[in-house]
Amino acid sequence: MPQSSIRRFLKHGVLPQLRVFEASARLGCFARAAEELHLAQPTVSVQIKKLSQTVGFPLFEQVGKHIYLTDAGRRVFAGCHDVFRALSSLEERLTEMRGLDSGHLQFAVTSTAKYFAPRLLGAFIQRYPGVETSLQIHNRSTLIERLKNNEDDLYMFADPPDQQEVMVQAILSNPLVVLARNDHPMAGEIDIALARLANEPFLIRERGSGTRMATLKLFEQHGLTPKIRMELSTDEAIREAILAGLGVSILSRYTFGLEPEQTKLVCLDVEGFPLESHWHFVYPVGKHLSVAARAFMDFARVETKNLAFDGFARRPH
Repeated sequence: MPQSSIRRFLKHGVLPQLRVFEASARLGCFARAAEELHLAQPTVSVQIKKLSQTVGFPLFEQVGKHIYLTDAGRRVFAGCHDVFRALSSLEERLTEMRGLDSGHLQFAVTSTAKYFAPRLLGAFIQRYPGVETSLQIHNRSTLIERLKNNEDDLYMFADPPDQQEVMVQAILSNPLVVLARNDHPMAGEIDIALARLANEPFLIRERGSGTRMATLKLFEQHGLTPKIRMELSTDEAIREAILAGLGVSILSRYTFGLEPEQTKLVCLDVEGFPLESHWHFVYPVGKHLSVAARAFMDFARVETKNLAFDGFARRPH
């Protein structure tokens, strides 16, 4: 934009006028715009009139009881979004310079990550209490859809999707273990063959689950097919089914939280386990991460080092 045009807009105090104009155009009513902005309706009318004079064209036309944007009004309305977006970006940069004392972070994770994600996010909030945060928890298929629609600031997957362009950063080990009740016949054995596990009644997560995908892929690689006894939609349901003696399962070690605890479950010593995997931060290629999202990623790289746990007991308690 030529410097003369910039000076003209600044001279006439166009930013407050754009704020009033945007609300009026978006709501289609001067009275509703005045209500939203906590202004008197005559003030709204004056601001619209001043902006029209600065632009040099009428911005609204009134037909009956309704107001409509003119061609010039539609162009100014589209430009408002660019101006506000630029100001928002500038504010983010200034927030970063002020030490992240404000901002917003919407974090979305797979269901298994709910056992540690709140703790990680809580530690971040303690460090930066001015940042507003929210945590979304979904199964893999729903999370992929949210990622596709760019609904959140940052995502966490155990197995990042490969059907779309994304940026991926590994942050934390996510070992998968074989779980059984502590009185299971194989509970005291060592180096159990995977083929024996395939013959056990098997409990598995629902279709679309990342844990299910990893489990079936493992058996397939060894030319085996598990004897699926039941599909369940949550790790908690599988845990209770194991305790009820309905079978064995492969789940994330974090299903039991961050610290080992006394439990009636045991981790079977099956060959190839624990199965190593990781949780990853994921976001779409080209996404402009907010200051809060970037700070959270940096924070997590350090904090997750403190989330290590001792091995889960392989034998009955």
